[in-house]
Amino acid sequence: MDKDNNNILNIETVDLDLKTDELVIIDQTLLPNKTEIIRLSKAEDIWEAINLLKVRGAPAIGVAAAIGIYVLSVRIEVDKNASDEYEVFYKEFARLRDYLDSARPTAVNLHWALNRMDKLVKSMEGEPVAKVLDAMRQEALDIKAEDIWVCKQIGENGLTLIKPGYGILTHCNAGKLAVCKYGTATAPIYLGHERGYNLKVFADETRPLLQGARLTAYELMSAGIDVTLICDNMSGLVMRNGWVDAIFVGCDRVARNGDVANKIGTSMVATLAKRYNVPFYVCAPTSTIDMDTACGDDIKIEQRPAAEVTDMWYNEPMAPKGVGVYNPAFDITDNDLITAIVTEYGIARAPYTESLKAIMDLSRK
Repeated sequence: MDKDNNNILNIETVDLDLKTDELVIIDQTLLPNKTEIIRLSKAEDIWEAINLLKVRGAPAIGVAAAIGIYVLSVRIEVDKNASDEYEVFYKEFARLRDYLDSARPTAVNLHWALNRMDKLVKSMEGEPVAKVLDAMRQEALDIKAEDIWVCKQIGENGLTLIKPGYGILTHCNAGKLAVCKYGTATAPIYLGHERGYNLKVFADETRPLLQGARLTAYELMSAGIDVTLICDNMSGLVMRNGWVDAIFVGCDRVARNGDVANKIGTSMVATLAKRYNVPFYVCAPTSTIDMDTACGDDIKIEQRPAAEVTDMWYNEPMAPKGVGVYNPAFDITDNDLITAIVTEYGIARAPYTESLKAIMDLSRK
């Protein structure tokens, strides 16, 4: 990979400034034309950054939430000499936790990270707040370190599914910009590139936010990987042409039965993959597997503003004024369309109710 410090791959997607206790992120809404690092320490600003996709990608959202709730907790004012110091602190912590948790409904990592931080704080009930904050800071840093390890393992497991010279198609951005390093769906691609696999990647533009065009194509090019951008309605043709040997996508939530929620258009890619006998792989950290959600029908789908379709990418409105717009951020890919789900603890295959349970049991050991 390019060693240039200005390379997007060498800039932290999500970080904690240990000197100022600020959440530091890349504003991904400005990429690829402008790389702007923003520093956040207010609840409203962190909520907005998650809600407006300045930070996005399920794992990166989780890391940002963990660091964010720590950053906000540092600024909670309590009387260190009061007997109810912890109780006052926890009441405000819980309010801030719930506020951040409301930023986006579909990506389970947001709730997962905040719940993990909450469990830590509860386990230290009665301790001095300064000690609680020290533990929270370490926990947030641990979550980030674990994300890097998880993505590397997903990459290693995913690499067993491909061969040198493969053509790979991916949808949306499940790359380095969606995590802290490597990505999920792109982790096998990055590792394969490092090992001389000479892979050819097709990246769907991915409507409505063009995260495949703005982010995936950008970061893969920065890494020197052969990538071709295609419109969302072209994936069937490139499969029919025989140019795609495997499909790797990320996801924002995996249900207990193996149904997955991912960026809108994923289910169409999976359906076409089945038609053309192309293996369709979902790369999912175990933090994205929600065993409390039975199936895809139970996953709440986030609705985005109509302007993302009608106005956002154009000098003038693209559609007639007043037209109705349906703009879900995600769709559900049914488990029977999925060849396998690649996790850091192994590869799950149908029946997913059994294989995902086994992987989750392994993750808890």
